Amino acid sequence: FGYRRASMGQIAEEAGLTRQALYHHYASKEALFRAVVEQLHECAYEAEAASGLDQEQTGGGLADILAAQIGARFRYLLECVAESPQAEELLSEHQLQTRDLYQSFIEHNADLRAETIDRVCAKQGLVLQNGMTSRDLARCIQIAMRGFNDLRLNADVLRELDRIVRLLVAGAIAPAAPQSRTKRRSR
Repeated sequence: FGYRRASMGQIAEEAGLTRQALYHHYASKEALFRAVVEQLHECAYEAEAASGLDQEQTGGGLADILAAQIGARFRYLLECVAESPQAEELLSEHQLQTRDLYQSFIEHNADLRAETIDRVCAKQGLVLQNGMTSRDLARCIQIAMRGFNDLRLNADVLRELDRIVRLLVAGAIAPAAPQSRTKRRSR
């Protein structure tokens, strides 16, 4: 029925609960919606983190790892929402009702990316250029993602997002300068 037309009675019936049981757990439809949004984003975060670690363990470069993370996130969210005939309404309600949650999810994901960038750069002997920090690069990636964060995503668009992430990373990193070793001679 979509968010606006669904009632707590209908939701309880679909869940196999009484209305009273549903209200015992969620004080309102808005509270239930927030809980669903939180769960959805937490599962997307887990998919993102797992995919990045898989790519890291197989020896992927920083761009491969970050692209795997972001791709997994969007694929998870799309699988959950895209087939719903009310997907656009759900996305609209998500933006209206859970803006505060969305902002905290963005920060949580930026932390994951910054930690990944720091870890992989250290492991692979890479440095960020021109005073850029891992948090700066994570933020640039988030800004690039913002244009893709809707239901029009498909395989072609995800490939373009992958390309943008790879270009951002390529422009931001360089191999670390080799440390000069001075040999002391003892006589």
